[in-house]
Amino acid sequence: MTGLRWGILATGGIAGAFASDLRAAGLDLVAVGSRSQESADAFAATHGIAPDHAHPSYEALVADPDVDIVYVSTPHPMHHANARLALEAGMHVLVEKAFTVNRAEAADLQSLAAERGLLVTEAMWTRYLPQMIRMRELIAEGALGEIRTVSASHTQLLPDDPAHRLNALELGGGALLDLGIYPLSFVWDVLGAPTTIQAAGRLVETGADSEVATVMTHAGGVVSTTFSSSRAAGANTAVILGTKARIEIEPAWSASSRLRLIAPDGTVLEEIGGPLPEGGPRGMQHEAHAAERLVREGRLEGDLMPIADSVAIMGMLDEIRAQIGVRYPSEEEHHG
Repeated sequence: MTGLRWGILATGGIAGAFASDLRAAGLDLVAVGSRSQESADAFAATHGIAPDHAHPSYEALVADPDVDIVYVSTPHPMHHANARLALEAGMHVLVEKAFTVNRAEAADLQSLAAERGLLVTEAMWTRYLPQMIRMRELIAEGALGEIRTVSASHTQLLPDDPAHRLNALELGGGALLDLGIYPLSFVWDVLGAPTTIQAAGRLVETGADSEVATVMTHAGGVVSTTFSSSRAAGANTAVILGTKARIEIEPAWSASSRLRLIAPDGTVLEEIGGPLPEGGPRGMQHEAHAAERLVREGRLEGDLMPIADSVAIMGMLDEIRAQIGVRYPSEEEHHG
């Protein structure tokens, strides 16, 4: 098998961005599934998918014999059911972040995929960027010396309409799952699991979080801080401070981010990244290539975004939500 045949489940903005990157990278996008034929047809026409592979339901998409792997791009609360649908149909699955809404759902997908011998992995696309690959190399080489602290933020000025996806609890709304997942996953990537978690947040009238801050400790006493907001736009930076040097990434959650390795006296020792070439993919193709490589090699667990990490990170988010008082309606249904 030279390449996998991709199907996209749902037709929102992130699905369009992913489809464009697949096309620009020369990967094989063959099908789309939506909740309506009209939406599927429009998406197919935009992204060069044959009309007979534009499906009016998610069930029809996962029944398509020409699809090997499904990208799930629905809102967070639907990820679990949609990924389960694809796994039960024998498809490999790439699930948009946040992976699910809680640890229990994530663990269920992990066990189902293992049982079926299929790949399920989280589309934390920034982990696969060349800048982030280089960051890990620098840390492994000891270029930073002893890491003392990691700080990262993700803030955007997003709509405050209570019915908007970002503010509706029934759609998994809130800054944490949509924006905070980036800096929190980044901190986990650099430092591993936290040993202590302290979180503070501000909730809007719908009960969703608009701001979340964390202070955590990790192995060896290393301290991390993160901040996310859906009501204000900031620089969105990530900084790793070491005794020999520091790494600064800005804007951190972008394929055009710039990574700098900086000495304590301010000398820039290395710089990579920056603006992308016109007309090329925006960065989501790296995670697709990685998924294809894992399947080709017969591996069910990735190095850069292991499913075990996704499950554990959802557990960390569960604890943060418990501390700030955010609970989703779907959890009430399951747990009373």
